[in-house]
Amino acid sequence: MKIFKLDDMIRGWFIGDFNPSVFNTEAVEVGVKRYKKGDYEQRHHHRIATEITAIIEGKVLMNDKIYSKGDIIVIEPNESTDFKALENTINVVVKLPCAKNDKYLGEKE
Repeated sequence: MKIFKLDDMIRGWFIGDFNPSVFNTEAVEVGVKRYKKGDYEQRHHHRIATEITAIIEGKVLMNDKIYSKGDIIVIEPNESTDFKALENTINVVVKLPCAKNDKYLGEKE
């Protein structure tokens, strides 16, 4: 049995093709993301990866729509979104496949 600490991972990402990681793979990325009320991520999209976000605690605004605890949002490749934490929030994020350098700011060109 191996034991890891989420706090030792970079920005909550613990499975994927990066170090440190609990399980190194090019198949998927998994992270537990924590946001404070007011945190904001600029509009972006992925060209390769599908991003799945599960809201565990809190409330967020994505594409002018409010999501809260229990909601699961699937963002397909080339769909864009921004993100604002309306409350302190915890998300689990899954990206398939693990695709390095696949984050592009703004709408798809």
